[in-house]
Amino acid sequence: MDHVALLRGVNVGTAKRVAMADLRRIATELGFERPETLLNSGNLVFGASSVLGSGDASGLQAAIARGTGVDADLVLLGADRFGHLAAANPLRRDGREPKLLSVAFAEVPGALEGVAPPAVDLGDEEVVVAPDAVYQWLPSGVLASRVPAAWWRALPTAVTARNDATVRKIEALLARRAR
Repeated sequence: MDHVALLRGVNVGTAKRVAMADLRRIATELGFERPETLLNSGNLVFGASSVLGSGDASGLQAAIARGTGVDADLVLLGADRFGHLAAANPLRRDGREPKLLSVAFAEVPGALEGVAPPAVDLGDEEVVVAPDAVYQWLPSGVLASRVPAAWWRALPTAVTARNDATVRKIEALLARRAR
């Protein structure tokens, strides 16, 4: 059964530098099957003999910290859940540029149930909050987002975001592995 681990905030700027070869090595040492990384931003795909849970995510995070010196939060998703959340993106429409769409995956399933989008003027930006993810259309780019940082910090669970171009690449990697 394949899983996706999305590390938060690695290889952005000069802080929290993690080599993808180290991620693959650590996953192998933990007994995970066929670990692969995508891009240089902490996207790890690997197989396991059963469905992994929050304890496994904590163990993976601790192993990464021991093996690299970088303590980075991560979101661990089964391949099916990842695929479901990617396909459920209500903002994937109208030929929108994938790099201007964002999916913030929730660490705890269902934790975003009932969370309202930020009560601010978003302009052309769109935000949809689902129980397991926050979807954003960012026509002016992520750095110009009008969503206040305080709104993100107030969420009831940690999230980590990827643009939809990366999400689609992970979907393709998972599809290739499933064949």
